Amino acid sequence: MLDIAEELNRWVEQGRDFAVATVVAVGGSAPRRPGAALAVDADGTAIGSVSGGCVEGAVYELCQQALQDGESVLERFGYSDDDAFAVGLTCGGVIDILVMPVRAGDRVRPVVTAALDVASGGRAAALARIVSGPAELVGRAMLVRPEGSYDGGFGAHPELDRTVAAEAGAFLDAGRTGTLEIGEQGSRCGAPLTVLVESSVPPPRMIVFGAIDFASALVRVGKFLDYHVTVCDARPVFATRARFPEADEIVVEWPHRYLERTEVDARTVLCVLTHDAKFDVPLLKLALRLPLAYVGAMGSRRTHLDRNERLREVGVSELELARLRSPIGLDLGARTPEETALSIAAEIVADRRGGSGVSLTGAHTPIHHDVTSAPAGRIGSVA
Repeated sequence: MLDIAEELNRWVEQGRDFAVATVVAVGGSAPRRPGAALAVDADGTAIGSVSGGCVEGAVYELCQQALQDGESVLERFGYSDDDAFAVGLTCGGVIDILVMPVRAGDRVRPVVTAALDVASGGRAAALARIVSGPAELVGRAMLVRPEGSYDGGFGAHPELDRTVAAEAGAFLDAGRTGTLEIGEQGSRCGAPLTVLVESSVPPPRMIVFGAIDFASALVRVGKFLDYHVTVCDARPVFATRARFPEADEIVVEWPHRYLERTEVDARTVLCVLTHDAKFDVPLLKLALRLPLAYVGAMGSRRTHLDRNERLREVGVSELELARLRSPIGLDLGARTPEETALSIAAEIVADRRGGSGVSLTGAHTPIHHDVTSAPAGRIGSVA
């Protein structure tokens, strides 16, 4: 649900009733991951997606029914060999979907409203909902904040609320969305409940060093991929809002000094486009020792070899250099800034999702990779 928080938050502000269908679990080659959602309001307007089109029509009808009867329902969709025309996923996957009404006066609406406000504001919180168990509990929700406080609850047993809040906090720390199994009284025994935990975390950061034309194209692609994009360059004549209108931040500072003081994490990607040893070497010396998701450094193969020697001279180890992916980007034959930005972005996505980067035509690799968290510390460079 939180993946469409901005649109749903507007619906809440307008006082609309709606039902929301959320992917709880997937199996096989399902196109969307847990947390993906489709919402339908009382006028029949729909936003979001749960399957990329395979079962949208059937889920739309379930949302309309939930709005009428006020009941939450957990439904499974999958491909049927016996009936090729059955509602299902022709790609061979299976998805479980929770359909939940959010109407004025419903017990769950204040919790959902608070969660949508947090997510649309780019703040961190986790929304926990019971998706299977006793009928009177299905659909009940709790909003858990990073410091451990929570709103709402399940009303079954105080220990259940405390245990789910602690478990949801762990999901939030990892930026994960998924399910957990727990007993009705908050223990690992007793009648089981399945709880979906959706984590809302601020967008990951993309920091682009070097205010050049390639950077302008990469900023646009980074925003398209929902990164919070910062452009940093020591030269004020180039690092201007007029040149980078779509960047979230523009910083005029020596790159390594900015990296020393700014906040980064294991989701942060760095793209070093300065193509100048006096900027690149101190910056990469620091970057190669941070738990970052990805770093790129622009330059020819000759430049890359020269840069590696300079990094060795300042104490960068072979193990640290091995994190450097060079040249940056996938081999698309890119020439223009836009094509190069696409090449870099494609490698970042493949690295994040566990993709191989090879053509799917004729390949026997999975289309959708089950990667629950982005691997830390893969770094890159471009020719």
